[in-house]
Amino acid sequence: KELHKLINSVDSCVDEALCGLVRASGGLSLLRGHRVVLRADLDNLKGKVALLSGGGSGHEPAHGGYLGAGMLSAAVAGGVFASPPPASILAAILCLHHAGASGVLLIVKNYTGDRLNFGLAAEQARNHGVLVDMVIVAEDCAFDQPSKAGRRGLCGTIFIHKLAGALAEEGCPLDQIVSKVTEVLKGIGTLGVSLSPCSVPGCLPSFDLPPGDMELGLGEGGWKDASADELVKTMIDHITNPDSQSHLPLKSGDSVVVCVNNLGALSCLEMAVVTGAAIICLENRGVVVARVMSGSFMTSLEMAGVSLTLMRADQETLRLFDAKTSAPAWPNLSSVCVSGRSYITDPQAVSPRPHADTHSEGPLSPVMRKALERVCSTLLEKQEELNSLDRAAGDGDCGNTHAQAAKAIREWLQDHVVPDCPGQLLSVLAGLVQEKMGGSSGALYSLFLTAAAARVTEGLNNNENDCLYGGADPGDRTMLDALCPAVDELMKLTTAPPVGQMAVLQNAVQKASSGAESTRNLTAMAGRASYIAAERVTLPDPGAMAVAAILRAVLESLEGQK
Repeated sequence: KELHKLINSVDSCVDEALCGLVRASGGLSLLRGHRVVLRADLDNLKGKVALLSGGGSGHEPAHGGYLGAGMLSAAVAGGVFASPPPASILAAILCLHHAGASGVLLIVKNYTGDRLNFGLAAEQARNHGVLVDMVIVAEDCAFDQPSKAGRRGLCGTIFIHKLAGALAEEGCPLDQIVSKVTEVLKGIGTLGVSLSPCSVPGCLPSFDLPPGDMELGLGEGGWKDASADELVKTMIDHITNPDSQSHLPLKSGDSVVVCVNNLGALSCLEMAVVTGAAIICLENRGVVVARVMSGSFMTSLEMAGVSLTLMRADQETLRLFDAKTSAPAWPNLSSVCVSGRSYITDPQAVSPRPHADTHSEGPLSPVMRKALERVCSTLLEKQEELNSLDRAAGDGDCGNTHAQAAKAIREWLQDHVVPDCPGQLLSVLAGLVQEKMGGSSGALYSLFLTAAAARVTEGLNNNENDCLYGGADPGDRTMLDALCPAVDELMKLTTAPPVGQMAVLQNAVQKASSGAESTRNLTAMAGRASYIAAERVTLPDPGAMAVAAILRAVLESLEGQK
């Protein structure tokens, strides 16, 4: 089925996108009557080589985002995934020529339509007396045996914009720029992989991918679902495979610039994972990673996928790569070599927690150990149930955060004695949940346990800390709706005779359960559920349910030991 897109109309979307790009930047302007974006400061081109690139739309920020001092002078856009018409390319060339450029370099990706249209415009421009030359980027490593059409021009084109732009800014003549980037092009290779197709506005998705399948090389050969590390290794192996006619020769000791390019729909989190994997994979081969750029540089609409571009780089290439540019889509990169840098900072030593390692067992130890074990197994059993309650009004991870705490406590129980002093145990638990549980639940439990550890001997109610720091009150549809009634009941332990203590515990658990159940009918006033329309929040609060389950587990454990 056709994907819904946030546009006004299929026919006008390219023009409106170009208008949006230009309106948002003080350094760009539009050439009237053409889909051509120009540098607004054309006067600064006098006596220098001007750079023109372009191609189909849908690959943003390429190429309009790369205009500025030190990069492109103009970019011409076609329809979505369609080559631009020669009349617009010629209009752009003539505009640059009339601005006083000493020559115009066309940077063209190796697609038949682009070659024909840019080539035709170049011939026409020569007839107008313009000094024009063309560099064709064809750095795709997907095909072992490229067809007659040859290798496609992909994200490596951005590197050529940058290097040629730096040379032009320095006043380098056209023929020298051409010979320099032609040499650099031999050391660039790109490979893409897609996890889902994209769809051109007004059309169906461009291809079908069964769930869990990937396309390696963007449309060539299906590939089964893999981890980021496996995928990156496969991609780099393919790019550098000497048996392939389109490989990039890369040996240990070579220095490279890496571009990890989001094809449109990968999250920043995935991009960072893939970027880390690429750096490690290359370093494991003895390759020096000099620079890394990671982000959306040449996309394919909303395709979920990534391309990797590697460029062999000597000091001169790095100098040009690092040169300043005002192009809005060029990232603010560090010019420090990525490999060989110490990138871990050790934390300042913190004084150990009081009683951290001086626990001694006693008669209470086995009782508390059994209770803790029961709590952990309960939380792990209820993981999916809590997640599902949380999906209704939160982000669906309440069960996971409680399970993380349970696993951390289990792990601790394996290697440590349970202290006879409940205060010490509460202090240890506070530290564990703070470190391992995460989320607001982790902070709230840690606050509660820390306060409880300090006051366990004083018999004081310490819920006010959760209210003070968490901003919630009983009745706000949070974990406090189970915790507060239970704690109020447990306060009776200070005056109850030993025979009546179990009954107090049972009542406290009952109060927690009914408090949790009552959250069904409460309007959320705090926590994530408060952002959701009340009529959609009809299940009990997962945090309150977790508290009730924990207290019940403690009670059952104590009943089992009677």
